[in-house]
Amino acid sequence: MSLPAIDETHDLARASWVDSANGHADFPIQNLPLGVFAPDGGEPRAGVAIGELILDLRACADLGLLPVASAMVLNDASLNRLFALPAADRTALRRRLSELLSDKAHAAALKPLLYAEAACELGLPARVGDYTDFYVGIHHARNIGAQLRPDNPLLPNYKYVPIGYHGRASSVRPTGVAVTRPNGQRKPPDSDAPDFGPARRLDYELELGVWIGPGNPLGQPIPIGEAAYHIAGFCLLNDWSARDLQVWEYQPLGPFLAKSFHTTVSPWVITAEALAPFRVAQPTRPDGDPTPLPYLWDDADQRGGALGLELSVSLLTAAMRERGLPPHRLTTGPASNMYWTVAQIVTHHASNGCNLTPGDLLGTGTISAPTRDGFGSLFELTRNGAEPLTLPNGETRAFLETGDEVILTASASRDGYASIGFGACRAQILPAPMAAS
Repeated sequence: MSLPAIDETHDLARASWVDSANGHADFPIQNLPLGVFAPDGGEPRAGVAIGELILDLRACADLGLLPVASAMVLNDASLNRLFALPAADRTALRRRLSELLSDKAHAAALKPLLYAEAACELGLPARVGDYTDFYVGIHHARNIGAQLRPDNPLLPNYKYVPIGYHGRASSVRPTGVAVTRPNGQRKPPDSDAPDFGPARRLDYELELGVWIGPGNPLGQPIPIGEAAYHIAGFCLLNDWSARDLQVWEYQPLGPFLAKSFHTTVSPWVITAEALAPFRVAQPTRPDGDPTPLPYLWDDADQRGGALGLELSVSLLTAAMRERGLPPHRLTTGPASNMYWTVAQIVTHHASNGCNLTPGDLLGTGTISAPTRDGFGSLFELTRNGAEPLTLPNGETRAFLETGDEVILTASASRDGYASIGFGACRAQILPAPMAAS
């Protein structure tokens, strides 16, 4: 498998004439993430984040500044057609953008095409045709299983097959769109029958999102050695979960209403090419674990198929917001705590002939570290509410309350390269609607 290559666009010494990009924690010129934005009073269009600004890609295409292949697909208010291009065309676009934003000779032409991100509305990068959520964070799977099945935390298939379920694409929303607490059936352990009402155990899940690039025809699997060609980029993803609804409904078919009410994604697509310097080896499986079946094994993927990212979760309560207090970081941990690589989940998804399409979204599942300071959900942090957290301002949380805002972040660092980030994936909790009597 051929992974994206490191080239001149990753050069630590490369600077931008956009001053705010130089030294920016998330969006220096070495990142160049893609997204969809609407300037104040304007229509949505494709853009690239550079420091605190957004460059209008459609306007650049209209001026003939971009490669022909990408320019032809940037007149849409989504990135689906761009994602469908071969990786070589996406790389050519990245190189051209890096040149335009580093060479001062282009500053006069491009400055009128720049918008302050703070004054823009950020949308979904693509029209999500299908959304699939996986379960590849092994520490999360073991932590959850230990509470629900103490004698058998991991089911026998976990180490042989990347577990996933089909989510609800229609309720995927970009960062900043508030989450309405869902209603549903709840059956407390001490009750003989369920009742209906607002979820009492609303939770977040710290995940990576994977944006599919070129798809595959129905009936034609994606070999593991070609999986990288089908990955356009990555984002942060919060697969909000109503744990009390989930525990009642998930047997025998798995998640349903406990998951389908809302999924939040960060608005910027961190391209596979931008992450080339931050590829790391997939962690070696413990002694005694089975070797993946041949269709899921690729030597190059094992050498560089994992991502060297640091993920974190912070919480901002209504009381903290009113007092002007900063968000409180709950956990942080590496993205390498995934039992399966992204290439493996893409290959497995298509192994039965399922056709993936440009703009499809995959979630990795909750990524937790082995220790409590890296747990990726409140279910784990509070042991399903039995051990509530005490926040610095004295508030406690077993699960999320109305007014709480959850903020996911991610960053990539490596000696000799500029650090890049994903931007924030955040949303605030609103009260449940009145249930019908």
